[in-house]
Amino acid sequence: MAKRLGEMLVEAGRLKQVDLERAVRAQQESGGLLGELLVRLGMISERDLGEQLAAQLELPLVRGKDYPEEPVLEDVLPVQFLKSAQVVPLAETPGNLVVATTKPQDLFLLSSLKLATGREIAVRLGLATEISDAIERLYGGERSSMGQIVEHLSDDDSPDAADIEHLKDLASEAPVVRLVNLIINRAIDSRASDIHIEPFSGQLTVRYRVDGVMQEVESPPSRLTAAIISRVKIMARLNIAERRLPQDGRIQLRIQGKEIDLRVSTVPTMHGESVVMRVLDKGGMSMNLEALAFSEHNFTTIQRVLAQPHGIFLVTGPTGSGKTTTLYAALTRLNTPERKILTVEDPVEYQIGGINQIQVKAAIGLNFARALRAIVRQDPDVIMIGEMRDLETAQIAIQSALTGHLVLSTLHTNDAASGVTRLLDMGVEDYLITSTVNCIMAQRLVRRLCDHCKTPYKVMPEVVQEMGVASLVPDASTLWHAGGCDECNHTGFHGRMGIHELLVVDDEVRRLVLAHATAGEIQKAALAAGMTTMYLDGAVKAFAGLTTIEEVLRVTQED
Repeated sequence: MAKRLGEMLVEAGRLKQVDLERAVRAQQESGGLLGELLVRLGMISERDLGEQLAAQLELPLVRGKDYPEEPVLEDVLPVQFLKSAQVVPLAETPGNLVVATTKPQDLFLLSSLKLATGREIAVRLGLATEISDAIERLYGGERSSMGQIVEHLSDDDSPDAADIEHLKDLASEAPVVRLVNLIINRAIDSRASDIHIEPFSGQLTVRYRVDGVMQEVESPPSRLTAAIISRVKIMARLNIAERRLPQDGRIQLRIQGKEIDLRVSTVPTMHGESVVMRVLDKGGMSMNLEALAFSEHNFTTIQRVLAQPHGIFLVTGPTGSGKTTTLYAALTRLNTPERKILTVEDPVEYQIGGINQIQVKAAIGLNFARALRAIVRQDPDVIMIGEMRDLETAQIAIQSALTGHLVLSTLHTNDAASGVTRLLDMGVEDYLITSTVNCIMAQRLVRRLCDHCKTPYKVMPEVVQEMGVASLVPDASTLWHAGGCDECNHTGFHGRMGIHELLVVDDEVRRLVLAHATAGEIQKAALAAGMTTMYLDGAVKAFAGLTTIEEVLRVTQED
């Protein structure tokens, strides 16, 4: 059975064959159940194991929402028995008792439950952590996991921030290590893109950014601020004694079977160091253009642009709008044995096999411009520049495009047409822009509606006409509200998607660039040539039930 379980996990793409072989060898040495060993080693998540076991045993898998609000048979089953047996009663009738357990095949457990309750037992499969949480919530008081960890720390464990050695010792002790691990694990479970640990006067605040929106979560006591921040800095290999200057680092972890990178940034504030960890999930990132929610017209245009042998493809938008994800997806499409691809990034967020990626290191003088000057002598076919930050970088990129290279890069502008004026403002000559830039794409991220709880509502024809989507969506009559359910943590949204506008540099746009036209004039020409604005692209997706019109308005600020 153990071998079959491992094979099922490999077939389902939840486990690598090499990891299974390592785990089987470890099991032969130490004994125990293969599934529990895989979870303990971080090769798979507990949820992955539960789903595969449920399918194998043909049993329902209990979800968090299925646990009762009030304890069942509290006076009949001692809490010590429930904890040791890892079982939770879910519901009862005069003749039956439904229970969740991690050991559904334990006949002794089932017979003990039947003897103790006088009822027939209907068994369900539960996850160990959810069962433990349910037992604690229903039978053990209202103490959270974080509260239990904090209980093991005495009031003496609030070190003087100046006592570096004491701080280092405390940051390495089990309770603080568990607290930081708990904060990170909860962020992963919540699908957070960023973890914010912020000290204020008399309190420490932990917030997650989920689907682009900040959410405050349970926080440790403020007396542990210095220890928790020091623990994060130790994990990121930062200097814990330096608290006056910003620092940047990186943490690599394996959590729930996923390779996770945390990009760590610390800055000094009035009440201590503020820490932000950007969560980079290697397995969760989509590396193909098909998954980026492009409209059919935009997807065809991008394919055509990427097929060109030389020129510049720019992606614009504010920080956190998915520009890097789009560029990585484009690189993945271009990544063939026939092409040599080089990138210059700050920092390298995801490593892609077959692509030579260079990390900018300003401390030793390796900036974008210097790295670019070196890589053009490496005979590349495709060059990706993390960001065009200055005139020197832009000039080298343009020279690369003029000499037969395809260049991909990003700019910080609000829309596609402004990308042209930004290059002009940098000091790039207009004739060089018209000779090299093939396409500029602007994008934003909107929250994707949860398919389990979204609700439709009718829209008046006059409203549709005012929105300007009648020609794009002939049967536009229904929009959608965000609901709220257990699947989306009662937010109404699950994940994010892009909305885009693509400005192809054609002859009319080139004429306007040479005339130093405004961004508005360039946008009008692009619209006349068939470009769809981000707002209209988002509105079409709202009518398709993918997002809400309020989300589109939030990120485009369309009047």
